[in-house]
Amino acid sequence: MAPTRTNSPVLVVGTGLLGSSVGLGLRMKGVDVLLSDASPVALGLAADYGAGRIAPARNADEAEPQDVPKIVVVCVPPDVAGRVVVQQLEAWPDAIVTDVTSVKLAPLEHVRASGADLSRYLGSHPMAGRETGGPLAGRANLFVGRPWVVAPHEETTVFALQEVEGLALDLGGTIVTLAAEEHDDAVALISHVPQLVSSVMAEQLLADETEAAALAGAGLRDVTRIAASDPTMWNQILAANGPRVARILRNVAADTTALADALDDMAQPGARKTVAEHMRAGNEGVSKVPGKHGSRRTFARLTVLVDDQPGQLARLFADIGAAEINIEELVIEHSPGVNLGLVQLEVLPEAHGKLIEVLEARGWRLAQ
Repeated sequence: MAPTRTNSPVLVVGTGLLGSSVGLGLRMKGVDVLLSDASPVALGLAADYGAGRIAPARNADEAEPQDVPKIVVVCVPPDVAGRVVVQQLEAWPDAIVTDVTSVKLAPLEHVRASGADLSRYLGSHPMAGRETGGPLAGRANLFVGRPWVVAPHEETTVFALQEVEGLALDLGGTIVTLAAEEHDDAVALISHVPQLVSSVMAEQLLADETEAAALAGAGLRDVTRIAASDPTMWNQILAANGPRVARILRNVAADTTALADALDDMAQPGARKTVAEHMRAGNEGVSKVPGKHGSRRTFARLTVLVDDQPGQLARLFADIGAAEINIEELVIEHSPGVNLGLVQLEVLPEAHGKLIEVLEARGWRLAQ
């Protein structure tokens, strides 16, 4: 087995999605993982699932040498993260402690105010997750290829940086360095506000008395997909980052109100310009979202109509592969009430014409 940057043992505190994924990923690398959780059920499930072994001691005074962690990874909700970090710093005086919560300033301020050894604490945040939680949702490859933010502060040591960055790299993450304030500003914009906008849009469907949702295509599904997230978890996150999220939400509200005012009477002077300018600004904004491999390159799109039968997708991909065309992006949706799938393909612009030619020659129905 290849050598790791992370030394055994590692203590994971909290065995939900992130904690169990950290444990599973490290175990695959041969790292000894100790598990701790306030819930005996979650702890037992994570251990049975292979995320590590149950930690036999709660502090350095009680532990055998082989059970004293080099790194402690705190994977608990944001509202208790600071307190748990302080507990772990006090319990393991020679360990580096990191937390992987989705806000970074609140835990840092708690540790700083507690008087605990700040030099051994370094917050971090893997930008990865799933719509389901709990130990059984954990995946060893959850962090592979995903940004992993490390948030240094005024007392961060080189050793702490090496340990936390090594942990992230061993789990397949890509290191991004941001101050805690910068991190919280960033996630407010790219994660927290989108969650609330998605929830509010999905909330509008409660007033749907004509079953319009039955006509929904990819647009509505894309906008509302994350609205199914856990409200309790998000309350904990938003409570720790509320003012930043509120500021952006007010900007969204102002832009939405301007659009609504224009749409009330499209014949009024400037109304069409207002709508067009907001749409154009959206075009420019979405172009900043990285695509495949972090690229912002624009791809050409083509939709293929596929019968909802076994083997059809395999045949489609085989035909595309035989033509030596690479699929850059892929979305699949179903046509309501019809046994038909709509496969939206994105390819390099220079391959678009060839793709149409090949698929038409092989009998595929296209909606360009």
